[in-house]
Parts: sequence; C-alpha cells; structure tokens
Amino acid sequence: MSDFSEELIRSKTEDDQEESCVFSGTGMSFPWLQKYIGTVATGGKKEKDFAQTTNACLSFIQEALLKHRWQKAAEFMHSYFQILEDSDSHKRQAAPEIIWKLGSEILFYHPKSNVETFNTFADRMKNIGVMNYLKISLQHALYLLHHGMLEDANRNLSHAETWRYGEKSSSQEVLINLIQAYKGLLQYYTWSKKKMELSTLDEDDYAYNTASQNMLNHSWKTSVNLCALIQTPGVWDPFVKSYVEMLEFYGDQDGAREVLTNYAYDEKFPSNPNAHIYLYNFLKREKAPREKLISVLKILYQIVPSHKLMLEFHRLLRKSGITLPGFKKSGTPGKTGGQAFTSAPFGQKAIGKRIKHWLVRKLW
Repeated sequence: MSDFSEELIRSKTEDDQEESCVFSGTGMSFPWLQKYIGTVATGGKKEKDFAQTTNACLSFIQEALLKHRWQKAAEFMHSYFQILEDSDSHKRQAAPEIIWKLGSEILFYHPKSNVETFNTFADRMKNIGVMNYLKISLQHALYLLHHGMLEDANRNLSHAETWRYGEKSSSQEVLINLIQAYKGLLQYYTWSKKKMELSTLDEDDYAYNTASQNMLNHSWKTSVNLCALIQTPGVWDPFVKSYVEMLEFYGDQDGAREVLTNYAYDEKFPSNPNAHIYLYNFLKREKAPREKLISVLKILYQIVPSHKLMLEFHRLLRKSGITLPGFKKSGTPGKTGGQAFTSAPFGQKAIGKRIKHWLVRKLW
C-alpha cells in the first residue's frame, strides 16, 4: 500500500510538503491531518480515538470528492488506510470495499493518475479484499476498456472467470456470469470487426472462407459466454442485442425470436421498454402480421407513451380500424385524457401538434 499512497501524494503543494509524512507501526498519518481531526465534533478539543479519527478522515474524503478536489481526497486517503487495522472486525471486513470505491474514484479522475497506478491499486485490493475479488476484477476490466486496452481487459476477465473462494454462492454465480458476459462482448467486438472485413471480400475468394470460419469460432465463444447471463432476470440490453445480431446473421430466426420474446415477456425480468422495442424491430424486419406488431407496441405504449414509435402505433391502429379502450372516435380525450392521440383520426399535422411535447421528453 505504501507505494500507492506515495503515488497519490506525490503531487502535493509546496506548503503541504513542508510538513513531512510520519509513519507509525500501525499505519500512516499526516501531522497536518491532526489539525482537522482536532476540531471534529469536539468543539476544538483534540480527539485521539482511532475510530473517530478514521470516521473524520472518511468524512473529509467524501467532502473532497463532492467538490472534485482529487488531490486533497488522495491525501486524506493516504491516512484512511489505517482502517484496515481497526479493532472492530465488522469495520475491518467492510474496509476493503470502501477503500476500493473511494480509491478507484480518486484514481479515475486524479490529473496525475495513470493506468499503471490504477492497475497496482486494483491488484492489491483484490488480494486485501478477497470477498470483493470478482467485483474489483470486473470494474478493473471496465476501466481498461475505457482506456482502449481490450487485450488487458480480456486477460483480467479470464483470470476472474476461474477464481473461486469457498463454496460457490448465488451472488458469486451472478458475478461470474456477468464477467463471462463481458468476455462475450469483447468476443462480439472481434466478431463484428471480422463481419465488416467479410463484407469486403468476394465469396469465391479463399480469404472469404477463412474469415467466415474465424467468425463462426468467435460467435460460438460469444454465445457460450452470453447465454447464462441473459437467462438471469435483469436488464441486459447490450448483451441481448449482440447475441440476437449473431443469431440473425447465421439465419437462426427462431432462436432470435425466442430470446427477444423471453426478454420482453418473462415476468421474472424487470419492466424494460427497450425489450419491447427490440422485439418490435425484429418482428418488423420479419414482416410479421400487423396485429402482432400492434400487440408489442401496445405494451410499449403503456410503459413509455412518449416514445417516438407511438407515431407508428397510431398508423397501425388506423389501418386496422382499432380504437383502444378509453378513447373517443372523435379525437376528444375520454377518461384516459391525453391517450386519445393514439387512436383518433387526426391528420399528421394535428398529430405532430398534439404529441410534440411528449417527444421532447427523455426516453427511459
């Protein structure tokens, strides 16, 4: 930890540097920090209690983060590491996750931070907070992805994928599925690039067959890594979209339809308008019957009545001569108020006027 701490405080101001850092047998502290601690909840009376010292330090870190004072937060963080030696076992066990969350936030925004420092911090925190190994590994991989380091991110996820601690719990299983799914997204990215390359080749060319086989290998790996996650209740939009795109590319329309239908209608999954949008667009590509399209948009309308697809919903309703419950054919709102615009026989100009204020609202 000392290397990390020294890295964090390396850019101290000249005034701060005049007061040297004091190392004790139990941790590290700053003389100037005691000036702050002495005024915490004691009316100016100097406080020596370890627990109050670390609590005060945590408050200073949080305040510094809120004000985006990254250097100041790093300096307080240097001293907060002492929490790892707290006599309270509950606080000691919770400390690694708190330190990771605070430290990673500081290192992400600190102007003098770099990937090497972040990697060192992440690797050490994985060993210190063993119960947080999977969470830290996933967040570490996302940090690497943010910096365009795809191979390093994939390597990080591969190590985490095989990690086990004690008996496999349900929470561990979900995290492992998520880690595998992110590996799948990386493989999908490679597959997508090969797909672009394939579109530039002649089908009779030898290179076309090689590229096609490489794509097939990547799609198989991606499918394996994505399947477990998208069957688990949750909002998995990018994973579902990637998987469905590959299924459609290889002509498995039934498989794609099944995935999207389950994602939209399975009651175990949380309400998600995007799930119905994906299903609608898929059915539209398949040239599904109008009634089927209407049934999908009807649910979307109940979730997000301001969505731009409501214009298509209106057109489909008009073509089918359908009036939803609560509407008056004249176009005057019934008991459902503003819902009338979806079924009344308005012209396009009138529709635009009536729903203009709906469409400017943020999509979910």
